[in-house]
Amino acid sequence: MMASIFRSKVGKQKIMNAYSKIIAEWPVENKQHRISTSHGETFVIESGSPEYPALVLLHESLSNSFSWIGDVALLSERFHVFSIDLIGEAGFSDESRPPYKSGAYEQWLGEVLTRLGVEQCSIAGVSLGGWIALRYATLHPDKVNKLIVLCPGGLAMQRRDFLIRALLHKISARGNKSKEIGGVLGMDTRNPEEADNMRKALEFVLLITKYEKPRFATFPVFSGAELTRLTMPILVIFGDRDFLFNAEKSIDRIRQFASNVTSVLLPGVGHAILGQTARINDFLIRNDSKI
Repeated sequence: MMASIFRSKVGKQKIMNAYSKIIAEWPVENKQHRISTSHGETFVIESGSPEYPALVLLHESLSNSFSWIGDVALLSERFHVFSIDLIGEAGFSDESRPPYKSGAYEQWLGEVLTRLGVEQCSIAGVSLGGWIALRYATLHPDKVNKLIVLCPGGLAMQRRDFLIRALLHKISARGNKSKEIGGVLGMDTRNPEEADNMRKALEFVLLITKYEKPRFATFPVFSGAELTRLTMPILVIFGDRDFLFNAEKSIDRIRQFASNVTSVLLPGVGHAILGQTARINDFLIRNDSKI
């Protein structure tokens, strides 16, 4: 029997209840799907006209499609958007967590896209979602129009597990948790324009970090040969204070091997990269004859 990714049944239900309320307030008209795959049922939120080019959104670990709630309204104006809850994370998809080196994740994503009828798409992914996006694109470059990865894994060696454990402990142990997690992730909690949205986001993040068991496996690093297969236009974004990956090494490495890379290094930003909707949208529509 597969072990639960949650610390308790009560904790899981609290997360699911909170997520259900978030989904009910999704900012654009949408359809919701539960898709069967070899690695478990997968939850997908579809928005935007089917006549638009397809765009797949893959969130980070310790999260779900809530990560894209601030982006989906603008992106849905010109794209047929599919926000996918990753398997093994705190969303409505199955709790399955196959090993990163198993080949399961690219197979899983391929099955999801096939069942959605998506033959060609652009993909945007964050951290774990970025690693999955890169993995799929290196294997199926002919199926990916454009690739956007925010602080993705797999471009440089991941920092050692004990650092991540220490940071998670730091988040959970301090009294002012919202301020602490904001500081660790590189969020500017002093910005009054973002304070309210950030507070709501942090409340949900803290709920997830309280009840979901984090992953401590490290991402396999892509070989140069794999990265040379990325011939599509790529936007890669890192914060220069990223605690999980070396941002400069990651950017240098993908620029060394991939042929068409636009890179952005955000000063004073950690592993949580916010406010990039317009940049992502502009990159996707630039010089695209289908838009």
